[in-house]
This record gives sequence, structure tokens and C-alpha cells, in this order.
Amino acid sequence: MRKILSLPIMLLLLISCTTNTEKPTIATPPEDGVEVIYFHGKQRCKGCMAIETLTKEVIENDFAEEVNDGKVVFYVIDFTKPENEAIAEKYEAAWSSLFVTQHKAGKETIHDMTEFGFSYAKGEPEVFKQGLKEKIENLLK
Repeated sequence: MRKILSLPIMLLLLISCTTNTEKPTIATPPEDGVEVIYFHGKQRCKGCMAIETLTKEVIENDFAEEVNDGKVVFYVIDFTKPENEAIAEKYEAAWSSLFVTQHKAGKETIHDMTEFGFSYAKGEPEVFKQGLKEKIENLLK
């Protein structure tokens, strides 16, 4: 009887933890601007989720105008989904990763901020947010 009752609860928890609110594909990047891309897989640790949450905060709080102008775009991508295979291959994302890509005068420059993210997002969130903000600001110049 106990197993019968616990099965629906486990299924409910599984479904609620895997709800997908991300964009399924990436649109054309800005001609002159910055793309911020956070890749993740199906299983995510606290550090992974902190990187995503704090990155969203920085984009929404510090770059709202640039987002509205199309100068900054932010994507959260599950690299395990078939429709995201090409973009995951381009960035060589096979685990949780954070990239900030500058598009300027037809040139694309990719900055891997994964190590930085895992170093600070969970333990020193303000350092992470400030560092990400400065990186984006510098790439927009």
C-alpha cells in the first residue's frame, strides 16, 4: 500500500522538477550585440541552477533596455534535446556551461564563462553578478 501511494507522489515531483520554460531554438544573433547562452542537461546541481538564476537577474536588472533594443539576448538551452544539437556542438557544450558571445562588425567572439560561473555563482553570488555584468558591458562597447 505504501508503494502505491508513493509512486504518484514521486511522479508528481519528477514532472514538476522538469518543467520546460526555455526557448526551444535560437533566433538569429544580434548583428552588433551580445548573446548570453546557458547550457544545461537533464540533471542539474545547485551550482548549475544558481548560474541560471543569477544570469537571468543580471540580464533583467541591468540590461533590460539592451534586451528591448535587441542588443542583448539570453538563452537557456538543454543540450540533451535533439533540436539543440547543432548549437551545443558549436559551443562544444556537453555539460552545464555559460558563454557570452560578442557580435561586432560581422565577427563573432565567444567567451567561455563556465569556470567563472562555477567558481562564484553558488558561494559568492554578488561577485558572479558583478563579473558577468562587467563582461557584458565591455563587450557592448
